[in-house]
Amino acid sequence: MTLPASIEQARFNMIEQQIRPWDVLDPQVLALLSVLHREDFVPASHQALAFVDMEIPLVADAKAARQSGRCMLAPRVEARMLQDVAPQPHEKVLEIGTGSGYMAALLGARAASVISLEIDPQLAAVARANLVRAGVKNVEVREADGARGLPAEGPFDVIVLSGSVAQVPEILKDQLKVGGRLIAIVGDEPMMRATLITRTGAVGFTETQRWDTVAPRLAHFPELARFKF
Repeated sequence: MTLPASIEQARFNMIEQQIRPWDVLDPQVLALLSVLHREDFVPASHQALAFVDMEIPLVADAKAARQSGRCMLAPRVEARMLQDVAPQPHEKVLEIGTGSGYMAALLGARAASVISLEIDPQLAAVARANLVRAGVKNVEVREADGARGLPAEGPFDVIVLSGSVAQVPEILKDQLKVGGRLIAIVGDEPMMRATLITRTGAVGFTETQRWDTVAPRLAHFPELARFKF
């Protein structure tokens, strides 16, 4: 598979036909999407899908990729998450689930620094290489299980979970600064909701559910207990 003949036309269509209609209206986010080349973070075997409204598997077996969370999220989902969590130029960001590194690169373009945790060593290596090729210098990719975050290096201004969870663990919320924001896709198929959590004080948080979507699970996050009758 190869990219469309007009890459820039395909990128324009992605922004105007998928992302903007999904209420991504921040001009800085839209401008960033036009200059940070998503296709450079897509596996070579899926280059033709770089601008398609779908999750892109990051390993050869597409079913296994989704089951294990090893996917790039759809472009509109990444863009909306970036807009809603609104990283600022002075802020420190923690991402959980690096994948190909594209979301980390988007975050790095808006924030002062990003630490991104990836549990799969092969994906971590690919993400590092992608970020180097893209000239991104303020993102550090670490091979680590992100389910507990990075308490020794917090607190963070922004935490982004690049995948879905059944619920947001308290240990991650506790790693936010006062005024800090965490965004995650929370729930179970077929209904999940993008959830923005803001720390309002030493023990206070507000939570808003922004929009509905579905996304692959992040590894090692706890599932809710299910009752059997």
